[in-house]
Amino acid sequence: MLGSMTSNVPLNELGEFLKKRRSQLSPHTVGLPSTGRPRRVEGLRREEVAQLASISTDYYTRVEQGRMQASAPVLDTIARILHLDDDERGYLLQLAGKTTVRTPRRRGVQKVQPQLQRVLEDLTAVPAIVQGRRGDILAWNALAAALVTDFSRIPEKHRNYPRLIFTDPALRTLYADWETAGQVTVAQLRMEAAKYPEDPRLIALVGELSMRDQQFAQWWGDHRVAARTVGTKTLIHPVVGEVTLDCDTLTASTDPDQYMTVWTAAPDSPAHDQLRILASWAADQNLPASSGWEA
Repeated sequence: MLGSMTSNVPLNELGEFLKKRRSQLSPHTVGLPSTGRPRRVEGLRREEVAQLASISTDYYTRVEQGRMQASAPVLDTIARILHLDDDERGYLLQLAGKTTVRTPRRRGVQKVQPQLQRVLEDLTAVPAIVQGRRGDILAWNALAAALVTDFSRIPEKHRNYPRLIFTDPALRTLYADWETAGQVTVAQLRMEAAKYPEDPRLIALVGELSMRDQQFAQWWGDHRVAARTVGTKTLIHPVVGEVTLDCDTLTASTDPDQYMTVWTAAPDSPAHDQLRILASWAADQNLPASSGWEA
């Protein structure tokens, strides 16, 4: 399920995820007494996780090795022991088949929903883009092109936000904290991989970025996951300078695999004034918005 850095699909993504998480915990963290003896491996041992979960070591070992399907209550207990957050717990249940996995209605072609396209066209003071599966950029408004990059100059097959984050030098300098932006992007992409582990374009994207960027490969191997939520982004923009914006994600009810990302600022704040300046600059530059193309 995209656990490797190539197009080979590994047999036990769930086991790799559990091993990675327990390797990052110490006995002290989970309330176990220290024996004072050197440990051969980092983190918790399998038998320690089993002890805390009140299950046999053999049972837990078979779960981690992909030889047994644990029940949802057992997985919830393991998630609590491993200190998984809500996103990681959801990812674990997804991998274990305890939640519904959707099959994309159309794997090859995804088109922006007309309702979202109309919203984009009406947004003149707020930067916004619509993304689809894998982070493909389906549509954008002129202010988003001014804030992030002129998406129209990018070949359609490469209009993908994770790809741009790791391959476009302009985006590396745009984010004040590019490393955090990159890590979150990888974590969100891995979350999607749990839903669509056989998506060939997602497999190809992960393989390409793993080969091109050492940090992507490292972060992908960390097995971190994250859902798309609200947040704050600080950008170093070449026109308006440093600007801090609130970032929100709105999922389309007509297609859960499409979501609109908007950047906003509180009224009368310096960032709000900067967005107005940027909108005026974008109008002078005649930056193109999308008109609803297929990806």
